[in-house]
Amino acid sequence: MEDNQQTNNLAVASLVLGIVAVVGLCIPYVSYISWICAIVGIVLAVKANKISKTGMATAGLILSIVALALEVIMIIAILACGMTLLGALATA
Repeated sequence: MEDNQQTNNLAVASLVLGIVAVVGLCIPYVSYISWICAIVGIVLAVKANKISKTGMATAGLILSIVALALEVIMIIAILACGMTLLGALATA
């Protein structure tokens, strides 16, 4: 019974962190720290899935991975825009 409760707690925590990470991407300045929530959510979901496969842990894993991927894409886009702006200023 104790393993089931621990798995449920880990699964709920990973799901909540995944949701916070995805929602945090839409909020300015919060998006800078949402990747931390995504990484912690991935770790907790993997631990929960090792003990017992649950739907909440899988959902938390998917949400956290999506949030982390979107964060990487946003960082690449920001860097590309910055480099383009610097290149335009250098040639002006």
